Amino acid sequence: MNNKVIKIVLTGGPCSGKTTALSKIIEKFSDKGCTVLALPETATLFSQAGVNFATGNSEDFYQVEKAIFVFQIQMEDRFEEIALKSGKPAILICDRGLMDVSAYLSGEAWQALLDELNMSEVQARDKRYDAVLHLVTAAKGAEKFYTTANNPARSENLEQAAALDDKLIRAWTGHPHLRVIDNSSDFETKINRTLAEIAAVLGIPEPVETERKYRIEIAGDLPGQVETEIFQTYLLSSGEEEVRLRKRGQNGHYVYFLTVKRALEGNSRIETEKRISPSEYVALLKQADPDRQTIHKRRRCFVWQNQYFEVDTFISPDLPFSLLEIEDVKNHEDINFPPFIKVLEDVTDNKMYYNSSLARKNTQDDLRTKQ
Repeated sequence: MNNKVIKIVLTGGPCSGKTTALSKIIEKFSDKGCTVLALPETATLFSQAGVNFATGNSEDFYQVEKAIFVFQIQMEDRFEEIALKSGKPAILICDRGLMDVSAYLSGEAWQALLDELNMSEVQARDKRYDAVLHLVTAAKGAEKFYTTANNPARSENLEQAAALDDKLIRAWTGHPHLRVIDNSSDFETKINRTLAEIAAVLGIPEPVETERKYRIEIAGDLPGQVETEIFQTYLLSSGEEEVRLRKRGQNGHYVYFLTVKRALEGNSRIETEKRISPSEYVALLKQADPDRQTIHKRRRCFVWQNQYFEVDTFISPDLPFSLLEIEDVKNHEDINFPPFIKVLEDVTDNKMYYNSSLARKNTQDDLRTKQ
């Protein structure tokens, strides 16, 4: 683990298991020698202070949400300073983050808030947080366990809770490391999946993540899609590890990452990813592998039946197919494919479709011939 602060958002609709997850996160990763700071939900602090969220005045409501947004930034920044001084690997677990505010505002009001604070969605979503874990409300798939009894501030019925959960997922759709943790398993497994995702972000060796990949055709629009542009460059490295640079963003705003993947014994690997500055990105480009070209692709992210899909269309190289990826799914039968996605081939274990292979000209020629 790096001696840096990893900032993770824990979000989700009412009665999703966030409180339990927070306590387990603190326990597990403190035992691993990390400084773990758990930031409280800002809206709850405001509610406990007597702020009226039920006001019928739209301008008053907007000002309250703006205050929550600004307070969230200040709280995160101050706690990050504290964490940095600990001298140990540190995790900041945020009970909700900046993008959660957008779920409670109209599109126009949300854009006005960003404009007023001179901020873009890429800055509020992608640049600020290393990972976002969305725990799906029990109102979607575990209805018999849904309750409002353990939170006096919670008043949503099943339908309202499910609708809010959908808005929150849409708010974070497009983040480079968004994981939607649904109710397809029992609650203990749901919490363990959450812990495993954090371990992956920290670079703690875990079994290879369950990810499936498909060559597809798209018939129609992707509902609620968020589109990002990705430039991916592979660097010269030893045979035991793979090093890549990634530039990702939208509307002229980008975030830069350096990722190192290294295989371990058995079915495990360690993957570390850190955000880097634009100048570091430019400097590292000088180490690009001359045998592999930079991949330029358009990624469209969307949620369908509580599953998070990513569709990549390749601009350079110009490949005649799109790839769909879905993580945290072990079996093909567990995927709820939407009707507008036509699966042509399961390429999960086909190394020709790995991005590191697609960057090679001979692989590109072989795949074009195959088409």
